[in-house]
Amino acid sequence: MGPTLGRGEGVSSTGPRGAGAVTYPRGTPRQKHNSKITVYVSDEELLALEHARLALRASHGLAVDRGRVVREAVAVILADLQDHGADSVLVRRLRQDDEQ
Repeated sequence: MGPTLGRGEGVSSTGPRGAGAVTYPRGTPRQKHNSKITVYVSDEELLALEHARLALRASHGLAVDRGRVVREAVAVILADLQDHGADSVLVRRLRQDDEQ
């Protein structure tokens, strides 16, 4: 894993082709957000998300809501995509889904 980032720091990357620096912001803390999307998840995915939230609280002392967990996960996966391109976790998982 990369370095631990403090609140408000971004993840900087030059990308697989060195096309220039791109900074993906960290997931934002609980605050009023101006943009919204709706994401449908299965019961199992929602339960896994809730288990992750509870584990963060119980094992790591982090009291965060599910939205914060999702925003952090999105920031991490986008940075990985930028850094690793075709070898990123996202591309590998999406290709795996297409093959099934």
